[in-house]
Amino acid sequence: MRYKTVDFSKYSSIKIGPTLEVAVLEHNSQKPDTHHLIGSCNNTLIGDNPPPLMMLSKEYDYIRIEDTLLKIGGATPSGKIASFCRKNNIANFEFLSHLPGKLGGLVSMNAGLKEHEIFNHLYSITTPSGIQTKDTIEYGYRYTDIKEPVLQASFSLEYGFDAAQVGLFKKMRANQPSTPSAGSCFKNPKNDYAGRLIEAVGLKGYMRGAMCFSKEHANFLVNTGGGVFEDALWLIQEAQKRVYKTFDIWLECEVVVLEEGFMDEDSPLTKPKNV
Repeated sequence: MRYKTVDFSKYSSIKIGPTLEVAVLEHNSQKPDTHHLIGSCNNTLIGDNPPPLMMLSKEYDYIRIEDTLLKIGGATPSGKIASFCRKNNIANFEFLSHLPGKLGGLVSMNAGLKEHEIFNHLYSITTPSGIQTKDTIEYGYRYTDIKEPVLQASFSLEYGFDAAQVGLFKKMRANQPSTPSAGSCFKNPKNDYAGRLIEAVGLKGYMRGAMCFSKEHANFLVNTGGGVFEDALWLIQEAQKRVYKTFDIWLECEVVVLEEGFMDEDSPLTKPKNV
C-alpha cells in the first residue's frame, strides 16, 4: 500500500493537526476496516491520536458526461465541478462554487447550502463494494448512512447553468469568516440556528488560547493563529454544555472530530453526559 506524508497543520482548513502517514486508496482496492477516509479536510478536526487515515488517489479526480448522467470522481474538488458546470452550461451545481470540499466527502455528509443539497440530483454512487442507487441510501439533513469511500457519484444531467444563483450563494456566505476554520461547527437544530444559540450563551468571540467562536458568525470555530486541538475541543464541548443547560438542546457536531475516544456512539460529543 502506498502512503503520503501530510502535515495537517497546513493541509486542513482549520490549520490544526500533526504530520501523519496517510494511506492512498487507488485502483479500486478495498479500504481496510481500520482506516478512516478523509478528503480535503474542510470540516475535519484532527487530534494527536486519530485512527489510521486514508485518502483517494488522483485517479478519482475526474468529471465525465455519459448520456443522461454526469459522473464525478470522489476526489474531485467542488471548485472544479462548479467550473466544469459553468463551462458546459450544466444546472444544479451552482452552490458548489461556494462550498469547499471534494465530491466524496460532500456526498457522504449530504453537504449543501440551505435547501440546495448534493443529494437533490444524485442518481447513484460507486464504492469498493459496487454501485448503490439513491433509493438504497438513507439520507437527511447533513447526514447519510454511507460507510464506504465514495469512488464516484452519478447525477441526473440537466442543462441551464444559472449565474444569478452563484451570486446569491456568494451573498449567503458573505457573513462567514475568512479566518481558518472547519466550516460550520454544529448542525442547525430544527427551527433554530446554532449560531444564535452559541451567541445567546455568551460564546460569540470567546477565546480559548488562539481558538474562538468567530465574532462574524458564532457557529464558526476559528483559528486566529497557532491554535491547538485541545482548545478547539474544549470550546466545542463548552458550547454543547452551555446550550444544553440553557435551552435543553444538544448541539450536534457538523465538524468531524478524529481523535481516540471521540468517534463512537459513546463519544462525549454525541450526547449530554454529566452536564
